Amino acid sequence: MARLFGTDGVRGLANSELTPELAMSVAASAAGVLAAHDRSHRPVAVVGRDPRASGEMLQAAVVAGLTSAGADVLRVGVLPTPAVAFLVGDLGADFGVMISASHNPMPDNGVKLFGEGGHKLPDSIEDEIEAALAGRGPGQARPTGSEVGRVRDVDDALDRYVAHLVAATPHALSGLKVVVDCANGAASAAAPEAYRKAGAEVVAIHAEPDGLNINDGCGSTHPSRLQEAVLSHSADLGIAHDGDADRCLAVDADGTLVDGDQIMAVLALDMAERGELAHTTLVATVMSNLGLHLAMKEHDITLRTAAVGDRYVLEELRSGGFALGGEQSGHVVLPAHATTGDGLLTALRLMSRAAATGKPVAELAAVMERLPQVLVNVRVADKAAVAASQAVKDAVDAVTSELGEEGRVLLRPSGTEQLVRVMVEAKAEATAQAAADRLAGVVAAVA
Repeated sequence: MARLFGTDGVRGLANSELTPELAMSVAASAAGVLAAHDRSHRPVAVVGRDPRASGEMLQAAVVAGLTSAGADVLRVGVLPTPAVAFLVGDLGADFGVMISASHNPMPDNGVKLFGEGGHKLPDSIEDEIEAALAGRGPGQARPTGSEVGRVRDVDDALDRYVAHLVAATPHALSGLKVVVDCANGAASAAAPEAYRKAGAEVVAIHAEPDGLNINDGCGSTHPSRLQEAVLSHSADLGIAHDGDADRCLAVDADGTLVDGDQIMAVLALDMAERGELAHTTLVATVMSNLGLHLAMKEHDITLRTAAVGDRYVLEELRSGGFALGGEQSGHVVLPAHATTGDGLLTALRLMSRAAATGKPVAELAAVMERLPQVLVNVRVADKAAVAASQAVKDAVDAVTSELGEEGRVLLRPSGTEQLVRVMVEAKAEATAQAAADRLAGVVAAVA
């Protein structure tokens, strides 16, 4: 049986794959398992959601599941995922539930769980929840009477989160004009408020969620409208969030996209100067651009790589006590201020660097040259055969040798499909494309 929990909670087509019954069962099982780990008091859960229409239905189901298991619920309304993680700790709750499918289309939704302090749950706890859900774990008698959970709305949840963000911003944003694309999502109220409170002049676009328009041709997955808006408003920069605002991409004053790798490069240098970059180390994933590796090497910053996925970045950050990590997608983690990726925090730190130095974002981002990166997906019959193939290994070694220090090769099997992803970086795009096509041919021949 496939694992219920993916890399970011339980996700699927709302009311079809992710039904209210499933959401209620997951919530009740989570409350039971987490309460069993600490029987000293009645568990308290923070519950938030993004504005997609199905979130209303699923929130009702989650709250019912939690309270039926004896957990009290603090509803915080429509807020970013990182806000829910923050509020778990800030409100002294035991765990948190965020109802969101992040950057996915509106019909999808998901249930994300955070443990004590707002940290993502380890696999072992998720496995216990799945076992309880399937009836394989210890049974929990349903509470009755006064033991049934109660529900309370937290009216100042947004204010608490915004105050936390502003406090984590090293330099006032006075003099900066920013256009923020809220993706008609969870950041629609929080992002403009936080950026104004930090001192910026703010133009908000796609900040009118109606339950149906989240991520619809806007936000970090569709940055073209933001690029146009930055130019039309003569802004200093633009910020693009996804539906639940756990990631952030930027646009410079010329309308050029600035990705997560470039943002991490800017923040790494800033933190190194401030003495905040623990062990002078940045954590990225294997898919981060070679240009980031070269830029960090030039500035004597160690770059450690993790597998693709914010979960693996977080694991690497915790294991080494590092202070900055993230992905090319704009999912950036600053453990001193957040337990998960926070797009608003990332944007504030980027803007703070621009305000403090007086340098435009384009100049800051130029610290890293983004090398052409070509990705070819090869459908195969047997991923294991590719991994074991000497012919594939020899081809990779040959291309790696030809590219030298100015190129890179990565072959990565898909985690969900019979695909092998061939990624090549080189100084020239034509060189990268030719090498990727050549390796893809070898992979196809083997599999």
